[in-house]
Amino acid sequence: MSRIILETRGLTKHYGGVHALEDANFVLHEGEHVAVVGDNGAGKSTFVRQVTAVEQRTAGEVIFDGQPVHFAGPLEARQAGIETVFQTLALADDLDVPSNLFLGRELFRFRFGPFSWLDKKTMRDRTLEALKTTAVKIPNVDNPIRNMSGGQRQCVSIARTAAFASKLVIMDEPTAALGVQETAQVENIIRGLKARGIPMILISHNLRQVFDLVDRIVVFRRGRIVASLRKEETDGNDIVSYITGVKGGADTYA
Repeated sequence: MSRIILETRGLTKHYGGVHALEDANFVLHEGEHVAVVGDNGAGKSTFVRQVTAVEQRTAGEVIFDGQPVHFAGPLEARQAGIETVFQTLALADDLDVPSNLFLGRELFRFRFGPFSWLDKKTMRDRTLEALKTTAVKIPNVDNPIRNMSGGQRQCVSIARTAAFASKLVIMDEPTAALGVQETAQVENIIRGLKARGIPMILISHNLRQVFDLVDRIVVFRRGRIVASLRKEETDGNDIVSYITGVKGGADTYA
């Protein structure tokens, strides 16, 4: 078995009296792509927020790349090698595409405190290269993000994650707001990450997509992990049964 990239032990998050995540034990191996599925409110996004330190966990451990970690925030998680596409996209509406791709990791021609000069040409060139590599088509990268369609914004966020992916990629519903063509682009990006050996956690409601793209499926229900299954050992009906807690209800989950 390949080495473990991410492990959580007893990961728990309470919001007052609401137990959103309870005792989540999760393992992700090197090069492995795992889907996290479950109904709305099952704890999927809460799980991601604890791993990436968007929120501070109530209890439990996170071990990343062999070391126990307690990130102060998502920037620290990113610096450690975790790239994430959040449902909120985390884009700056008033900035153009290169500025968003390099947000928080800007390149400088020289640094001199408040008089530092950004290396805008290099950032633009690398942005065009990243968009070409991921097959994301943006007609004008100098356009502010706020002037782009929802699909284009989503693709910018995903291209940023793929371009800087190093140790782990997490995608939270990356195709939820996309059309057929854009969804196909994102799925090809995910396949490219797999070919590069970069492990990934994919949160998705799309079971067709899940079975096409991942190695293993982890099911959340009511804040707990209730199943971890190799995709070749299960099918859609089994997954839906775990999601709903009801035997044989594939038509109740899309």
